[in-house]
Amino acid sequence: MTSTTHSPVDVVFVGDHWSAGLPSSVSGAVAVTGDRITAVARDLQDVEELIIRARRVIPLGDGLLIPGFQDAHVHPIMAGLHMQECALHHLETAEQFLEEISRYAGTHTDKEWITGAGWTFAAFPAGGPRREVLDRICGGRPAALVVRDEHAVWVNSEALNRAGITSETPDPAGGRIQRDADGEPTGVLHEAAMALLNGVRPAPTSKELYQALLDAQRALHAAGVTAWQDALVGKFGDIADVFETYRRAAVEGSLTARVNGALFYEPKSGISQVDRMSARRDQTHGLFTTHTVKIMQDGIPENHTAALHSPYLDGHGHPTDVRGDSLIAPDALRDVVRALQREGFDIHFHAMGDRALTEVLDAVAEAADEHGRFRHQVAHVQSVRPEDVGRFAALGVAANIQALWAAHGQQMDELCVPLLGPGRAEQQFPFADLLHAGARLAAGSDWPVSDPSPMKAIHVAVNRVAPGSSPDAPIFIERQRLTLPEALTAYTIGSAYVNRLDDTGVLEAGYLADLTILDRNPFQVPQLDLHTVAPTATFVGGRPVWTADDEPERAAPVLVDREI
Repeated sequence: MTSTTHSPVDVVFVGDHWSAGLPSSVSGAVAVTGDRITAVARDLQDVEELIIRARRVIPLGDGLLIPGFQDAHVHPIMAGLHMQECALHHLETAEQFLEEISRYAGTHTDKEWITGAGWTFAAFPAGGPRREVLDRICGGRPAALVVRDEHAVWVNSEALNRAGITSETPDPAGGRIQRDADGEPTGVLHEAAMALLNGVRPAPTSKELYQALLDAQRALHAAGVTAWQDALVGKFGDIADVFETYRRAAVEGSLTARVNGALFYEPKSGISQVDRMSARRDQTHGLFTTHTVKIMQDGIPENHTAALHSPYLDGHGHPTDVRGDSLIAPDALRDVVRALQREGFDIHFHAMGDRALTEVLDAVAEAADEHGRFRHQVAHVQSVRPEDVGRFAALGVAANIQALWAAHGQQMDELCVPLLGPGRAEQQFPFADLLHAGARLAAGSDWPVSDPSPMKAIHVAVNRVAPGSSPDAPIFIERQRLTLPEALTAYTIGSAYVNRLDDTGVLEAGYLADLTILDRNPFQVPQLDLHTVAPTATFVGGRPVWTADDEPERAAPVLVDREI
């Protein structure tokens, strides 16, 4: 038994548990006193001794105790704001999107703007949805609905009019106004062009941002998440700066998760902004830290803004003249990395295209972190050349995976594979190759882009098919499947590493008692049922921050066996 004391303990969890380093779950007991794990026992006699010393015993039954999930790339407040708007994330077809937008408009007649998020390009014909469609159902009110991946917004004619966007409006740097053959805006604004709505569309109030955080925090705790890295804290496009929202929640005590905010590096503002970032880092409080900076090096492949070494293909499989843009020139990126390292920042890179990834790795290599001080990471790793796979481990850069995306589906098969071609398509999301080459994996959801459930993402990492797929469903690049322990490790100690939460992520004496109880042991369910495993309780620092009893529609097991 590993233990830090023989005195009475507050709580003992009895049953199956798992932690990084174990090939499967084991039976035993985990003791917690205050906010820390004080003992882990597997021998029957040691387990019985802990039970005798416990003030409270929680039997796990058929469930499993694990270190709390940590989401290493998520946008909770953005997701919380979408909860207050027209939510389309659970729908798939154009007809469903339009029906829900119409219903929302009809039941929210007090709203000056119709806002929401969650539609997909794959549901519409080539070129995406058009402004006239929204015109017909919004009754003259302006409308702005963000695409599911958050990289574009669909607007109607009234919104374009209020923003002054016409055929004469130039594309802003880093953005694109989608146009028809006559040059007229169709109603879709890509990337930085979304910011053309700033000052026209009402910005969320501080009250709305605060409520969004509380709503999102509850949803993440319900998914078993005890800590996360907010992948964009700062002003970007039309996205609100959420620094003060987090700081207020931390000061007031309503923040119940451990949060590291990645401060957004504005590509056009230059290195002078690093000093302001350092000042912000000093203003954080309690459970909220900001020791990381977010750099977006490119966009996404679906709209040709991910930066590729070789050109995108057209609808007939022929090369185009489009390769995507680097948001920061490679020479400048090297200087940015050096400047951030001088101030002691870890860097969270967004790199979807293979060229953007090469540029990021080149910049880290030239910055020469010889002492392993930094915990840089690259999020998404969608398109990775084989020659770059081994560089992650060599440079000490973590691969932050969004596993839910690594499956066949409309988005992948219609909007990604045809643009990349079969060769590059086979280089997408190489999780197993990265791990076997020695890379450290962290994991995140990118919610609200995709579902926040770690277990659904773990399902895809292990199976490489979407949750709910039939046994004969085609597997997406089967050789890149992870084992269940590998996927769990990424979502626990892997994410704890990039969050610099070094006393979390494992079940060991002396570590913080950030814990998740699952309703069933995933090592004992069929692999294709992994997505059905769900949390029943989430603890941060030994304190329950969510239980299934909080959700009336869910039946929770009895957690408390006895108190003495």
